[in-house]
Amino acid sequence: MRRKLNLLFSLFIYILTALAVLVLGFVIYFIVKEALPLFSEVSVGEFLLGTRWMPIAYTGSVSFGIFNFIAATVYVSFTAMVLAVGVGLGASVFLSCVATDRMRGILYPFVDLLAGIPSVIYGFIGLSVLVKIFLKAGVHTGSCVLAAGILLAVMLLPFLVASCSETMLKEREKYEAAADALGISRWYAVATIILPASFKNILLSMILAIGRAMGETMAVMMVMGNSNLFPRLLGKSESIASVIALEMGTAVYGSTHYHALYGAGLVLMILLFLINIIINLVRSRMVQE
Repeated sequence: MRRKLNLLFSLFIYILTALAVLVLGFVIYFIVKEALPLFSEVSVGEFLLGTRWMPIAYTGSVSFGIFNFIAATVYVSFTAMVLAVGVGLGASVFLSCVATDRMRGILYPFVDLLAGIPSVIYGFIGLSVLVKIFLKAGVHTGSCVLAAGILLAVMLLPFLVASCSETMLKEREKYEAAADALGISRWYAVATIILPASFKNILLSMILAIGRAMGETMAVMMVMGNSNLFPRLLGKSESIASVIALEMGTAVYGSTHYHALYGAGLVLMILLFLINIIINLVRSRMVQE
């Protein structure tokens, strides 16, 4: 009976795994299928390197170039990453190496709560606070890439803090007794032992966070300005996810505009796949070492 139950459970797990793979395969197939008709009318080079996005011919001809959107997606993601890493590492060091078990038990739920807040709420906070601050600072309309980067950095913090603090806590438990026996101070041990030992996992967390940032839509869309401009720190711009969210509802089914939006989604998916490939390479090297 136990053997039959084990066989049934393993079969159930295999079915669930196969379903997950099939769903992913269907998503990829659907996006590729809807994006490919675009390239019979627009060349790949023009689509990826063009800077003019004009899906409706009000004046002149239509044009579909997403270079500015790609640049904005990468720019705001790395801006958010740069802003989040310092704060996230500092909070992780505090939680893993300074805070007591009781204090960690109190603070961790607040970190989890930040992760559970919907992105549209972050967007409303950005509109109510960040945009007004930048408007008073002299930024035209207040919407800019930096505002989106700051907001996105706050959204990435829970993930970074949770993953990095867990890694550092394990390294601290591994080396703390030896460091105390040698008379090494806490901060010297953190700087020379715990952080270097945790570096690979921290790097992995950062790469995952960049992937998370690239796919963020609502919060970024609400504070970034949504203009087809090459990204500048205090200027407006528009990410790939934002242009898809804003225009998919008005695109006529089967039109070039419709297929161009799916083409933009395909580019975003390829970027995320490249990030996953990097993650797998880092993991394989970590296992080998």
